[in-house]
Amino acid sequence: MKSLRFLSAEAFVSNEEFARKSLSVVAHNLFPLLFKASYLLEQGQVIHDLVENWPLVDFNMGKLLGATVDYQEDLSHRTCSVCLESCLTGLRDYVLNNFSPYRKRLKVVDLTGIKDVEVQFCECKKTMGRWARTQLLSKLCLELVVYLQQAQCNPGTFETSIDVLIDLFVTERNYELVLEALLKKCCCPLKICCVAFRSDNLTLQKFFYIIKLTDPSLLRKLEIVHNVRLEMEHLEILFNSIHFPLLMSLTLPARTFNVQRFTATDEQMLTNIGEKLGEMTHLTELCMSFSILTGRIQKLLSPLKTPLKMLDVSNCSLNHADMAYLANSFHANHLEALDLSGHDIPELYPSTFFKLLSHSSSVLRSLTLEDCNIQDTHVNMLILGLSPCQKLHEFKFVGNPLSSQALKHLFTFLCELPMLKNVEFPVPRDCYPIGITYPIDDASVCRFDHQKYESIAEDLNLILLQANREDVKASTPLFGSYDAAVQETNNELGTYLIKSFKETLEKFTTSFNKMS
Repeated sequence: MKSLRFLSAEAFVSNEEFARKSLSVVAHNLFPLLFKASYLLEQGQVIHDLVENWPLVDFNMGKLLGATVDYQEDLSHRTCSVCLESCLTGLRDYVLNNFSPYRKRLKVVDLTGIKDVEVQFCECKKTMGRWARTQLLSKLCLELVVYLQQAQCNPGTFETSIDVLIDLFVTERNYELVLEALLKKCCCPLKICCVAFRSDNLTLQKFFYIIKLTDPSLLRKLEIVHNVRLEMEHLEILFNSIHFPLLMSLTLPARTFNVQRFTATDEQMLTNIGEKLGEMTHLTELCMSFSILTGRIQKLLSPLKTPLKMLDVSNCSLNHADMAYLANSFHANHLEALDLSGHDIPELYPSTFFKLLSHSSSVLRSLTLEDCNIQDTHVNMLILGLSPCQKLHEFKFVGNPLSSQALKHLFTFLCELPMLKNVEFPVPRDCYPIGITYPIDDASVCRFDHQKYESIAEDLNLILLQANREDVKASTPLFGSYDAAVQETNNELGTYLIKSFKETLEKFTTSFNKMS
Protein backbone atom coordinates (compact mmCIF):
# COMPACT_ATOMS: atom_id res chain seq x y z
CA MET A 1 0.00 0.00 0.00
CA LYS A 2 1.41 3.36 -1.03
CA SER A 3 0.78 6.50 1.00
CA LEU A 4 -0.33 9.74 -0.65
CA ARG A 5 3.21 11.06 -0.01
CA PHE A 6 4.73 8.15 -1.94
CA LEU A 7 2.27 8.50 -4.82
CA SER A 8 3.20 12.19 -5.00
CA ALA A 9 6.91 11.27 -4.98
CA GLU A 10 6.35 8.84 -7.87
CA ALA A 11 4.55 11.55 -9.85
CA PHE A 12 7.40 13.98 -9.16
CA VAL A 13 10.27 11.70 -10.24
CA SER A 14 8.42 10.24 -13.24
CA ASN A 15 8.97 13.57 -14.99
CA GLU A 16 12.73 13.20 -15.18
CA GLU A 17 13.60 16.61 -16.60
CA PHE A 18 11.37 18.49 -14.14
CA ALA A 19 12.57 16.45 -11.15
CA ARG A 20 16.26 17.04 -11.92
CA LYS A 21 15.75 20.79 -12.29
CA SER A 22 13.74 21.02 -9.07
CA LEU A 23 16.02 19.13 -6.65
CA SER A 24 17.66 22.32 -5.42
CA VAL A 25 14.38 23.48 -3.84
CA VAL A 26 13.32 20.09 -2.40
CA ALA A 27 13.30 19.82 1.40
CA HIS A 28 16.19 17.68 2.65
CA ASN A 29 13.96 15.28 4.57
CA LEU A 30 12.20 14.31 1.31
CA PHE A 31 15.34 12.95 -0.36
CA PRO A 32 14.93 9.40 1.08
CA LEU A 33 11.30 9.29 -0.10
CA LEU A 34 12.23 10.47 -3.60
CA PHE A 35 15.14 8.01 -3.74
CA LYS A 36 12.91 4.99 -3.09
CA ALA A 37 10.31 6.23 -5.59
CA SER A 38 13.03 6.73 -8.21
CA TYR A 39 14.45 3.27 -7.52
CA LEU A 40 11.03 1.66 -7.93
CA LEU A 41 10.50 3.42 -11.27
CA GLU A 42 14.14 2.85 -12.34
CA GLN A 43 14.72 6.54 -12.98
CA GLY A 44 18.49 6.33 -13.29
CA GLN A 45 19.21 9.99 -13.96
CA VAL A 46 17.06 11.14 -11.04
CA ILE A 47 18.79 8.60 -8.75
CA HIS A 48 22.18 9.91 -9.87
CA ASP A 49 21.23 13.52 -9.15
CA LEU A 50 19.68 12.67 -5.77
CA VAL A 51 22.91 10.98 -4.66
CA GLU A 52 25.10 13.69 -6.18
CA ASN A 53 23.22 16.29 -4.12
CA TRP A 54 22.59 14.15 -1.02
CA PRO A 55 22.05 16.52 1.91
CA LEU A 56 22.10 14.06 4.82
CA VAL A 57 24.88 12.60 6.96
CA ASP A 58 24.33 8.98 5.98
CA PHE A 59 23.15 7.03 2.94
CA ASN A 60 22.03 3.53 3.94
CA MET A 61 20.76 1.47 0.99
CA GLY A 62 19.13 -1.17 3.19
CA LYS A 63 17.11 1.39 5.13
CA LEU A 64 16.30 3.54 2.10
CA LEU A 65 14.97 0.59 0.08
CA GLY A 66 13.47 -1.37 2.97
CA ALA A 67 9.90 -1.25 4.24
CA THR A 68 8.86 2.29 5.17
CA VAL A 69 5.70 3.95 6.45
CA ASP A 70 5.04 5.41 3.00
CA TYR A 71 5.64 2.17 1.07
CA GLN A 72 5.88 -1.19 2.82
CA GLU A 73 7.46 -3.19 -0.03
CA ASP A 74 11.14 -4.01 0.46
CA LEU A 75 13.14 -3.13 -2.67
CA SER A 76 16.56 -4.11 -1.30
CA HIS A 77 16.44 -7.37 -3.28
CA ARG A 78 16.29 -5.43 -6.57
CA THR A 79 19.90 -5.34 -7.73
CA CYS A 80 18.92 -3.32 -10.80
CA SER A 81 22.01 -2.44 -12.83
CA VAL A 82 20.62 0.92 -13.98
CA CYS A 83 19.77 2.00 -10.42
CA LEU A 84 22.95 0.77 -8.74
CA GLU A 85 25.27 2.21 -11.37
CA SER A 86 23.44 5.54 -11.04
CA CYS A 87 23.92 5.41 -7.26
CA LEU A 88 27.64 4.78 -7.45
CA THR A 89 28.38 7.30 -10.22
CA GLY A 90 26.27 9.82 -8.31
CA LEU A 91 28.45 9.18 -5.27
CA ARG A 92 31.59 9.84 -7.31
CA ASP A 93 30.10 13.08 -8.62
CA TYR A 94 29.08 14.10 -5.09
CA VAL A 95 32.80 14.16 -4.27
CA LEU A 96 33.61 16.20 -7.37
CA ASN A 97 30.70 18.61 -6.97
CA ASN A 98 31.86 22.17 -6.24
CA PHE A 99 29.70 22.58 -3.15
CA SER A 100 30.87 24.53 -0.16
CA PRO A 101 32.41 22.10 2.39
CA TYR A 102 29.59 23.13 4.74
CA ARG A 103 27.02 21.65 2.36
CA LYS A 104 28.82 18.32 2.11
CA ARG A 105 27.49 16.52 5.16
CA LEU A 106 27.67 12.92 3.91
CA LYS A 107 29.98 10.78 6.06
CA VAL A 108 28.82 7.15 5.68
CA VAL A 109 27.47 5.21 2.71
CA ASP A 110 26.25 1.69 3.54
CA LEU A 111 25.84 -0.64 0.55
CA THR A 112 25.66 -3.84 2.61
CA GLY A 113 21.86 -3.99 2.76
CA ILE A 114 21.55 -4.99 -0.91
CA LYS A 115 20.33 -8.60 -1.29
CA ASP A 116 21.21 -10.74 -4.31
CA VAL A 117 18.30 -13.04 -5.22
CA GLU A 118 17.46 -15.39 -8.07
CA VAL A 119 14.37 -13.66 -9.48
CA GLN A 120 14.58 -9.97 -10.35
CA PHE A 121 11.50 -7.78 -10.73
CA CYS A 122 13.14 -4.70 -12.26
CA GLU A 123 12.02 -3.90 -15.80
CA CYS A 124 15.52 -3.75 -17.28
CA LYS A 125 16.19 -7.36 -16.10
CA LYS A 126 19.90 -6.50 -15.85
CA THR A 127 21.39 -7.08 -12.44
CA MET A 128 24.52 -5.81 -10.75
CA GLY A 129 25.69 -8.51 -8.40
CA ARG A 130 28.18 -8.36 -5.58
CA TRP A 131 31.18 -8.99 -7.86
CA ALA A 132 30.13 -6.24 -10.27
CA ARG A 133 29.48 -3.80 -7.40
CA THR A 134 32.98 -4.52 -6.09
CA GLN A 135 34.39 -3.94 -9.58
CA LEU A 136 32.53 -0.66 -10.19
CA LEU A 137 33.26 0.88 -6.78
CA SER A 138 36.97 0.06 -7.12
CA LYS A 139 37.03 1.56 -10.63
CA LEU A 140 35.31 4.77 -9.47
CA CYS A 141 37.67 5.15 -6.52
CA LEU A 142 40.69 4.89 -8.81
CA GLU A 143 39.13 7.37 -11.24
CA LEU A 144 38.74 9.83 -8.35
CA VAL A 145 42.37 9.40 -7.30
CA VAL A 146 43.61 10.04 -10.86
CA TYR A 147 41.31 13.04 -11.31
CA LEU A 148 42.34 14.64 -8.02
CA GLN A 149 46.01 14.22 -8.93
CA GLN A 150 45.62 15.80 -12.38
CA ALA A 151 42.94 18.48 -12.00
CA GLN A 152 42.70 21.80 -10.20
CA CYS A 153 39.98 20.88 -7.72
CA ASN A 154 38.04 22.87 -5.18
CA PRO A 155 40.00 22.68 -1.89
CA GLY A 156 36.87 21.28 -0.24
CA THR A 157 37.15 18.16 -2.43
CA PHE A 158 40.35 17.13 -0.66
CA GLU A 159 38.64 17.53 2.73
CA THR A 160 35.84 15.15 1.78
CA SER A 161 36.04 11.76 3.49
CA ILE A 162 33.22 9.24 3.16
CA ASP A 163 33.29 5.70 4.54
CA VAL A 164 31.72 3.31 2.01
CA LEU A 165 30.63 0.08 3.71
CA ILE A 166 30.52 -2.78 1.20
CA ASP A 167 30.61 -6.57 0.91
CA LEU A 168 33.62 -7.20 -1.34
CA PHE A 169 33.77 -10.17 -3.72
CA VAL A 170 37.23 -10.76 -5.19
CA THR A 171 38.29 -13.27 -7.83
CA GLU A 172 41.31 -13.55 -10.10
CA ARG A 173 39.52 -11.43 -12.72
CA ASN A 174 39.01 -8.31 -10.58
CA TYR A 175 41.88 -8.85 -8.12
CA GLU A 176 44.32 -6.28 -9.56
CA LEU A 177 41.67 -3.54 -9.72
CA VAL A 178 40.44 -4.08 -6.15
CA LEU A 179 44.00 -4.39 -4.87
CA GLU A 180 44.97 -1.04 -6.39
CA ALA A 181 41.86 0.63 -4.96
CA LEU A 182 42.66 -0.68 -1.48
CA LEU A 183 46.32 0.35 -1.75
CA LYS A 184 45.26 3.91 -2.69
CA LYS A 185 42.50 4.15 -0.11
CA CYS A 186 44.32 6.86 1.86
CA CYS A 187 44.39 9.13 -1.23
CA CYS A 188 40.73 8.69 -2.11
CA PRO A 189 37.81 10.65 -0.58
CA LEU A 190 35.71 7.46 -0.84
CA LYS A 191 37.11 5.08 1.78
CA ILE A 192 36.30 1.44 1.01
CA CYS A 193 35.32 -0.22 4.32
CA CYS A 194 35.04 -3.97 3.83
CA VAL A 195 32.39 -5.44 6.13
CA ALA A 196 32.19 -8.83 4.39
CA PHE A 197 34.77 -10.46 2.11
CA ARG A 198 34.30 -13.36 -0.30
CA SER A 199 37.17 -14.90 -2.25
CA ASP A 200 36.92 -17.37 -5.16
CA ASN A 201 39.50 -18.50 -7.71
CA LEU A 202 42.52 -16.93 -6.01
CA THR A 203 45.98 -18.22 -5.23
CA LEU A 204 46.83 -18.34 -1.52
CA GLN A 205 49.52 -15.67 -1.96
CA LYS A 206 47.01 -13.22 -3.44
CA PHE A 207 44.37 -14.06 -0.85
CA PHE A 208 46.73 -13.45 2.08
CA TYR A 209 47.91 -10.16 0.58
CA ILE A 210 44.51 -8.68 -0.13
CA ILE A 211 42.82 -9.82 3.09
CA LYS A 212 45.37 -7.79 5.09
CA LEU A 213 44.50 -4.67 3.06
CA THR A 214 40.77 -4.93 3.82
CA ASP A 215 41.33 -3.91 7.45
CA PRO A 216 40.36 -7.23 9.10
CA SER A 217 39.47 -5.39 12.33
CA LEU A 218 36.23 -4.28 10.61
CA LEU A 219 35.41 -7.62 8.98
CA ARG A 220 32.18 -9.29 10.09
CA LYS A 221 31.92 -12.03 7.47
CA LEU A 222 34.69 -14.00 5.73
CA GLU A 223 33.93 -16.48 2.93
CA ILE A 224 36.76 -18.46 1.35
CA VAL A 225 34.86 -20.64 -1.06
CA HIS A 226 35.75 -22.05 -4.49
CA ASN A 227 39.27 -22.75 -5.75
CA VAL A 228 41.19 -21.19 -2.90
CA ARG A 229 43.46 -24.04 -1.79
CA LEU A 230 43.39 -23.25 1.89
CA GLU A 231 44.34 -26.22 4.06
CA MET A 232 44.59 -26.51 7.82
CA GLU A 233 48.19 -25.29 8.09
CA HIS A 234 47.30 -22.20 6.03
CA LEU A 235 44.29 -21.53 8.25
CA GLU A 236 46.51 -21.64 11.33
CA ILE A 237 48.90 -19.15 9.71
CA LEU A 238 45.93 -16.90 8.82
CA PHE A 239 44.62 -16.89 12.39
CA ASN A 240 48.08 -16.39 13.88
CA SER A 241 48.96 -13.46 11.63
CA ILE A 242 45.61 -11.65 11.41
CA HIS A 243 43.15 -10.74 14.15
CA PHE A 244 39.41 -10.72 13.38
CA PRO A 245 37.85 -9.13 16.48
CA LEU A 246 34.37 -8.53 14.98
CA LEU A 247 34.05 -11.65 12.81
CA MET A 248 30.55 -13.14 13.04
CA SER A 249 30.51 -15.55 10.09
CA LEU A 250 33.23 -17.82 8.67
CA THR A 251 33.03 -20.06 5.59
CA LEU A 252 35.98 -22.33 4.79
CA PRO A 253 36.65 -24.07 1.45
CA ALA A 254 36.17 -27.78 0.84
CA ARG A 255 38.90 -30.07 2.20
CA THR A 256 40.31 -27.52 4.65
CA PHE A 257 40.46 -30.37 7.18
CA ASN A 258 41.23 -34.05 6.59
CA VAL A 259 41.64 -36.03 9.79
CA GLN A 260 42.36 -39.25 7.86
CA ARG A 261 45.97 -38.19 7.41
CA PHE A 262 46.46 -36.50 10.78
CA THR A 263 49.74 -36.67 12.66
CA ALA A 264 50.41 -35.56 16.25
CA THR A 265 51.47 -32.18 14.84
CA ASP A 266 48.16 -31.90 12.98
CA GLU A 267 46.22 -32.64 16.18
CA GLN A 268 48.02 -29.78 17.93
CA MET A 269 47.36 -27.55 14.92
CA LEU A 270 43.63 -28.36 15.14
CA THR A 271 43.66 -27.52 18.85
CA ASN A 272 45.31 -24.17 18.09
CA ILE A 273 42.69 -23.37 15.44
CA GLY A 274 39.92 -24.22 17.91
CA GLU A 275 41.47 -21.84 20.45
CA LYS A 276 41.66 -19.09 17.82
CA LEU A 277 38.00 -19.62 16.99
CA GLY A 278 37.29 -19.31 20.70
CA GLU A 279 38.92 -15.87 20.71
CA MET A 280 36.40 -14.68 18.11
CA THR A 281 33.76 -13.70 20.64
CA HIS A 282 31.26 -12.55 18.00
CA LEU A 283 31.43 -15.71 15.85
CA THR A 284 27.93 -17.20 15.43
CA GLU A 285 28.04 -18.71 11.91
CA LEU A 286 30.44 -21.44 10.79
CA CYS A 287 30.52 -23.36 7.50
CA MET A 288 33.05 -26.21 7.11
CA SER A 289 31.39 -28.37 4.44
CA PHE A 290 33.21 -31.14 2.54
CA SER A 291 36.02 -31.47 5.07
CA ILE A 292 36.74 -34.74 6.87
CA LEU A 293 36.21 -33.99 10.56
CA THR A 294 35.44 -37.43 11.98
CA GLY A 295 35.68 -37.35 15.78
CA ARG A 296 37.06 -33.79 15.92
CA ILE A 297 33.97 -31.55 16.12
CA GLN A 298 34.28 -31.13 19.88
CA LYS A 299 37.95 -30.14 19.62
CA LEU A 300 37.06 -27.40 17.12
CA LEU A 301 33.85 -26.08 18.67
CA SER A 302 34.21 -26.51 22.43
CA PRO A 303 36.55 -23.47 22.83
CA LEU A 304 33.82 -21.17 21.40
CA LYS A 305 32.44 -18.83 24.05
CA THR A 306 29.50 -17.64 21.96
CA PRO A 307 26.85 -20.16 20.84
CA LEU A 308 26.61 -20.78 17.11
CA LYS A 309 23.40 -19.76 15.33
CA MET A 310 24.38 -21.31 12.00
CA LEU A 311 26.38 -24.49 11.47
CA ASP A 312 27.12 -26.20 8.15
CA VAL A 313 28.98 -29.48 8.51
CA SER A 314 27.59 -31.11 5.38
CA ASN A 315 29.62 -34.02 3.99
CA CYS A 316 32.09 -33.89 6.88
CA SER A 317 32.00 -37.62 7.78
CA LEU A 318 30.75 -37.01 11.32
CA ASN A 319 30.57 -40.00 13.64
CA HIS A 320 28.35 -40.73 16.67
CA ALA A 321 30.71 -38.87 19.03
CA ASP A 322 30.46 -35.74 16.89
CA MET A 323 26.66 -35.87 16.81
CA ALA A 324 26.50 -36.56 20.54
CA TYR A 325 28.66 -33.50 21.20
CA LEU A 326 26.44 -31.30 19.01
CA ALA A 327 23.25 -32.60 20.65
CA ASN A 328 24.56 -31.93 24.18
CA SER A 329 26.52 -28.73 23.51
CA PHE A 330 25.31 -25.24 24.39
CA HIS A 331 25.17 -24.54 20.64
CA ALA A 332 22.16 -26.86 20.22
CA ASN A 333 19.69 -24.51 21.91
CA HIS A 334 20.70 -21.57 19.67
CA LEU A 335 20.97 -23.12 16.20
CA GLU A 336 18.79 -21.22 13.72
CA ALA A 337 20.30 -22.86 10.62
CA LEU A 338 21.70 -26.40 10.46
CA ASP A 339 23.09 -28.37 7.50
CA LEU A 340 23.91 -32.05 8.05
CA SER A 341 23.71 -33.13 4.41
CA GLY A 342 25.71 -36.13 3.26
CA HIS A 343 25.36 -38.13 6.48
CA ASP A 344 23.40 -41.39 6.79
CA ILE A 345 21.39 -40.10 9.74
CA PRO A 346 18.84 -42.97 10.05
CA GLU A 347 21.61 -45.56 10.07
CA LEU A 348 24.35 -43.88 12.11
CA TYR A 349 22.76 -41.79 14.86
CA PRO A 350 18.96 -41.44 14.60
CA SER A 351 18.23 -40.87 18.31
CA THR A 352 21.12 -38.43 18.76
CA PHE A 353 20.04 -36.43 15.74
CA PHE A 354 16.47 -36.14 17.04
CA LYS A 355 17.83 -35.03 20.40
CA LEU A 356 19.74 -32.25 18.61
CA LEU A 357 16.60 -31.34 16.67
CA SER A 358 14.57 -31.24 19.89
CA HIS A 359 17.05 -28.88 21.58
CA SER A 360 17.13 -26.49 18.60
CA SER A 361 13.41 -26.69 17.74
CA SER A 362 12.40 -23.46 19.49
CA VAL A 363 14.72 -21.33 17.30
CA LEU A 364 15.44 -23.45 14.19
CA ARG A 365 14.60 -21.58 10.96
CA SER A 366 16.51 -23.54 8.30
CA LEU A 367 17.21 -27.28 8.14
CA THR A 368 19.10 -29.00 5.30
CA LEU A 369 19.23 -32.80 5.12
CA GLU A 370 20.26 -33.55 1.54
CA ASP A 371 21.58 -37.03 0.62
CA CYS A 372 20.92 -38.35 4.14
CA ASN A 373 19.40 -41.71 3.11
CA ILE A 374 15.97 -40.76 4.50
CA GLN A 375 13.59 -43.44 3.21
CA ASP A 376 9.83 -44.05 3.37
CA THR A 377 10.17 -45.98 6.63
CA HIS A 378 11.73 -42.93 8.31
CA VAL A 379 9.07 -40.36 7.37
CA ASN A 380 6.87 -40.81 10.46
CA MET A 381 9.87 -40.40 12.74
CA LEU A 382 10.97 -37.33 10.76
CA ILE A 383 7.51 -35.81 11.19
CA LEU A 384 7.69 -36.36 14.96
CA GLY A 385 11.11 -34.69 15.05
CA LEU A 386 9.98 -31.70 12.98
CA SER A 387 6.68 -31.13 14.79
CA PRO A 388 8.16 -28.88 17.53
CA CYS A 389 10.02 -26.78 14.90
CA GLN A 390 7.27 -24.21 14.61
CA LYS A 391 9.65 -21.43 13.48
CA LEU A 392 11.03 -23.42 10.54
CA HIS A 393 11.17 -21.24 7.40
CA GLU A 394 13.12 -23.54 5.12
CA PHE A 395 13.46 -27.31 4.78
CA LYS A 396 15.73 -28.85 2.12
CA PHE A 397 15.94 -32.62 1.66
CA VAL A 398 16.90 -33.18 -1.99
CA GLY A 399 18.67 -36.46 -2.83
CA ASN A 400 16.81 -38.76 -0.43
CA PRO A 401 15.23 -42.02 -1.70
CA LEU A 402 11.59 -41.14 -0.96
CA SER A 403 8.58 -42.37 -2.95
CA SER A 404 5.80 -40.11 -4.20
CA GLN A 405 3.46 -41.47 -1.50
CA ALA A 406 5.94 -40.68 1.26
CA LEU A 407 6.39 -37.16 -0.13
CA LYS A 408 2.64 -36.58 -0.14
CA HIS A 409 2.45 -37.74 3.48
CA LEU A 410 5.32 -35.43 4.41
CA PHE A 411 3.86 -32.44 2.53
CA THR A 412 0.54 -32.88 4.34
CA PHE A 413 2.46 -32.43 7.59
CA LEU A 414 4.61 -29.55 6.31
CA CYS A 415 1.42 -27.53 5.71
CA GLU A 416 1.06 -27.38 9.49
CA LEU A 417 4.34 -25.52 10.03
CA PRO A 418 3.11 -21.90 10.20
CA MET A 419 6.37 -20.10 9.30
CA LEU A 420 7.45 -22.41 6.44
CA LYS A 421 8.19 -20.58 3.17
CA ASN A 422 10.59 -22.75 1.16
CA VAL A 423 10.77 -26.51 0.57
CA GLU A 424 13.31 -28.27 -1.66
CA PHE A 425 12.24 -31.88 -2.19
CA PRO A 426 13.81 -34.81 -4.11
CA VAL A 427 12.73 -36.31 -7.39
CA PRO A 428 10.55 -39.23 -6.16
CA ARG A 429 12.30 -42.58 -6.19
CA ASP A 430 9.56 -44.06 -8.38
CA CYS A 431 10.46 -41.59 -11.17
CA TYR A 432 13.88 -43.22 -11.55
CA PRO A 433 14.59 -46.60 -13.18
CA ILE A 434 14.31 -49.63 -10.89
CA GLY A 435 17.64 -50.40 -9.24
CA ILE A 436 18.94 -46.82 -9.04
CA THR A 437 21.43 -46.45 -6.21
CA TYR A 438 21.73 -43.52 -3.80
CA PRO A 439 23.40 -41.09 -3.60
CA ILE A 440 22.72 -40.62 -7.31
CA ASP A 441 25.77 -39.58 -9.34
CA ASP A 442 25.73 -36.46 -11.51
CA ALA A 443 25.55 -38.50 -14.71
CA SER A 444 22.29 -40.19 -13.64
CA VAL A 445 20.56 -37.41 -11.70
CA CYS A 446 18.60 -36.16 -14.76
CA ARG A 447 17.67 -39.63 -16.05
CA PHE A 448 14.18 -39.84 -14.61
CA ASP A 449 10.63 -39.82 -15.97
CA HIS A 450 10.10 -36.06 -16.28
CA GLN A 451 6.42 -36.38 -17.17
CA LYS A 452 5.74 -38.47 -14.08
CA TYR A 453 7.73 -36.04 -11.93
CA GLU A 454 5.68 -33.08 -13.19
CA SER A 455 2.48 -34.92 -12.34
CA ILE A 456 3.67 -35.69 -8.81
CA ALA A 457 4.94 -32.12 -8.33
CA GLU A 458 1.47 -30.86 -9.28
CA ASP A 459 -0.07 -33.17 -6.65
CA LEU A 460 2.33 -31.87 -4.00
CA ASN A 461 1.54 -28.26 -4.87
CA LEU A 462 -2.16 -29.12 -4.76
CA ILE A 463 -1.69 -30.32 -1.16
CA LEU A 464 -0.22 -26.90 -0.34
CA LEU A 465 -3.02 -25.12 -2.21
CA GLN A 466 -5.79 -27.05 -0.47
CA ALA A 467 -4.24 -26.18 2.89
CA ASN A 468 -4.17 -22.47 1.93
CA ARG A 469 -0.38 -22.51 1.87
CA GLU A 470 0.23 -20.69 -1.41
CA ASP A 471 2.96 -18.84 0.50
CA VAL A 472 5.16 -21.97 0.43
CA LYS A 473 7.51 -22.35 -2.55
CA ALA A 474 8.28 -26.00 -3.38
CA SER A 475 11.01 -26.91 -5.90
CA THR A 476 13.58 -29.54 -6.88
CA PRO A 477 16.96 -27.94 -7.68
CA LEU A 478 18.82 -30.92 -9.12
CA PHE A 479 22.24 -29.30 -8.89
CA GLY A 480 21.94 -27.39 -5.63
CA SER A 481 20.26 -24.23 -4.42
CA TYR A 482 20.74 -20.90 -6.14
CA ASP A 483 24.03 -19.20 -5.30
CA ALA A 484 24.14 -15.60 -6.50
CA ALA A 485 27.94 -15.45 -6.32
CA VAL A 486 28.43 -18.63 -8.39
CA GLN A 487 25.79 -17.49 -10.88
CA GLU A 488 27.57 -14.18 -11.39
CA THR A 489 31.05 -15.66 -11.85
CA ASN A 490 30.26 -19.08 -13.36
CA ASN A 491 32.22 -18.38 -16.57
CA GLU A 492 35.36 -17.58 -14.60
CA LEU A 493 34.77 -20.58 -12.33
CA GLY A 494 34.43 -22.89 -15.35
CA THR A 495 37.59 -21.51 -16.94
CA TYR A 496 39.50 -22.00 -13.69
CA LEU A 497 38.34 -25.63 -13.39
CA ILE A 498 39.38 -26.40 -16.98
CA LYS A 499 42.76 -24.79 -16.36
CA SER A 500 43.25 -26.82 -13.16
CA PHE A 501 42.28 -30.03 -14.95
CA LYS A 502 44.73 -29.25 -17.77
CA GLU A 503 47.57 -28.58 -15.30
CA THR A 504 46.85 -31.83 -13.45
CA LEU A 505 46.81 -33.76 -16.72
CA GLU A 506 50.13 -32.21 -17.79
CA LYS A 507 51.73 -33.15 -14.44
CA PHE A 508 50.45 -36.71 -14.77
CA THR A 509 51.76 -36.97 -18.34
CA THR A 510 55.17 -35.62 -17.31
CA SER A 511 55.41 -38.11 -14.42
CA PHE A 512 54.30 -40.98 -16.65
CA ASN A 513 56.92 -40.09 -19.29
CA LYS A 514 59.64 -40.00 -16.63
CA MET A 515 58.61 -43.46 -15.43
CA SER A 516 58.72 -44.75 -19.02
